[in-house]
Amino acid sequence: MGLEDRIVVVTGGSRGIGLAIARACAARGARLAVVARGGQAVADAAASLGTDARGYACHVENAAEVDATVTQITTDMGAIHCLVNNAGITRDGLLARMRQDAWDEVLGINLTGTFNFTRAVVKGMMRQQFGRIVNVTSVVGQMGNPGQTNYCASKAGVIGFTKAAARELASRNITVNAVAPGFITTAMTAALDPQAKERLEQQIPLQRLGTPEDVAGVVAFLLGDEAAYVTGQVLNCDGGMWMHS
Repeated sequence: MGLEDRIVVVTGGSRGIGLAIARACAARGARLAVVARGGQAVADAAASLGTDARGYACHVENAAEVDATVTQITTDMGAIHCLVNNAGITRDGLLARMRQDAWDEVLGINLTGTFNFTRAVVKGMMRQQFGRIVNVTSVVGQMGNPGQTNYCASKAGVIGFTKAAARELASRNITVNAVAPGFITTAMTAALDPQAKERLEQQIPLQRLGTPEDVAGVVAFLLGDEAAYVTGQVLNCDGGMWMHS
């Protein structure tokens, strides 16, 4: 699963699942462009990965910022081979009470951000006749979750976007896939009381929450040569929580 000398862009790469993905790619020899909102946080994340990583501050929902960032990455590092669209947020609330800005912000970052970065890198990938794109969606984009209509809609949209882009780009040797994490150990789940965590684990056949490294391994596989014949797919990394035909 070597990624030697491939330039990999990871959005939302300064912490959590995104940072784990960046580390997994770096361990396989990739050169990393780590993208996130916070300038210092993204700089620190890149520094932790070694000399073949650079940090870029960017708001993924802003198309002009994304275009400028991709241009800068290409100038600094060379042609982009791989893109991981991982940037995402939640703004939970019941549908009847959801504020318009909570809807707009989640759709803007999670879905429009995925579109912005993919559009910005894909012309270069088409010219070089090679590319690997992995979009991080969520199990709740497939099964739904109360209080998360905005988040579920954005992640379901990422799945549809992935499949359409895979069909468009296959003839250029560009694969587009999605990874759907289930419940992953994060700062949010760490704050759960033991009983709530136990109820959560009972929904999962493997009887545990996932780790960011679990997700990172699946993403790294899809970026590597072993997955060259995989495109338009959604790979669930959820401990068996959501099984579908």
